[in-house]
Amino acid sequence: MRPRFHFTAPSGWINDPHGITYRDGRYHLFYQHVPDSLEWAPGCHWGHAVSDDLFSFETLPIALAPGDGDDGIWTGCVVEDTIFYTSVSQPDLGVGRVRMATPADARWIGWRKGEVVASAPADVVAYRDPFVFRDGSQWRMWVGAALKDDRAAVLSYVSEDLRAWAYDGIAASRSRHDHDPIWTGALWECPQLLEIDGRHVLITSVWSEDALHYVAYAIGALRDGKFHAETWGRLTYGDSHYAPSYFRDATGRACLLFWLRNIADPSEGWTGAHSIPYTLQLEDDRLVAVPHPDLAMHRRPVSDRQLPGTAADLSWTGTTLTISSANQVLAEVTATTDLTLRVGESSWTMPHKPGPVHVILDGPILELITLQGLLAAPITPPTTNLTITTDGALNHVATLHH
Repeated sequence: MRPRFHFTAPSGWINDPHGITYRDGRYHLFYQHVPDSLEWAPGCHWGHAVSDDLFSFETLPIALAPGDGDDGIWTGCVVEDTIFYTSVSQPDLGVGRVRMATPADARWIGWRKGEVVASAPADVVAYRDPFVFRDGSQWRMWVGAALKDDRAAVLSYVSEDLRAWAYDGIAASRSRHDHDPIWTGALWECPQLLEIDGRHVLITSVWSEDALHYVAYAIGALRDGKFHAETWGRLTYGDSHYAPSYFRDATGRACLLFWLRNIADPSEGWTGAHSIPYTLQLEDDRLVAVPHPDLAMHRRPVSDRQLPGTAADLSWTGTTLTISSANQVLAEVTATTDLTLRVGESSWTMPHKPGPVHVILDGPILELITLQGLLAAPITPPTTNLTITTDGALNHVATLHH
């Protein structure tokens, strides 16, 4: 059963969301897509969808496909009607190039590939995922990299017109051997910069030796093109959230949308989903993600713990929570000094402090949200109404409806 509030492609594989843009009253979502496969393959496309809100997207034709010098179209961003994407070629897929594309029509249905605007310096072993932002009077582009000296890094470029780019050195880096206070791997995938309340935040996905780990962040300051980290933290836990895309919503709020790994229905021909959208805020030296407020438009509050339907939104404070359907336990959550999610024989743990746990259930997807981070996992899709059992208090409980 497909989720209703988490984006999935009509068929095939999807992973990273990117290029989320609000224009002319609609959101455009681009995403990594392998249309004819249930597994990842290097010949990725850029899929494309649009929506009037952030919870119900209409799929459009493929925006970019391999060919014309690209063996694969990997992650990038959209800025000022321009796509910047990672162009990869066989056999060295790990070291890509940054290429641009521009729309062929006002609706952004067709796109024309342009020039390669940046290539990897000699001292890198991996290079991908451009992110472009305004830095004073100029444009700045960050590209994720793994350096030969065992550092994960962000490489920086500057431009006056989004067309001609000059290399500006390393904006930030960290040794793959550094574990204090957290480990950030050998390569920073999808590094992005955002500003909240006058402070800068670097967000990156942690990669090492072909393994995808979690999303980390640093709070600090961007000065003279260099990012100076003051504190490091971890945003996601478990095996699902990865490769988020930063965007500003219709009101200017800082938001993230994640790829959710391990969500699939092979019998229906699709693999991969996106998270619900999150807004971001800083609590002291911690980055906090909370469900986007537009989710409230889809809530239908209920007065008891028997929920009609198969999609639910609830906030809970207590020690144990059990979600069941048709007398089958779908998931169990335990909140003590840690928060533990159990689904069948699998379990995942994240740090926890006293306070509410926000739970989003949508068909085969369960997302848990606290001030300490995010955790998501696939579950058996409920076939009938939901039952919530807890020793604590339900601060709110609602079904979700379009």
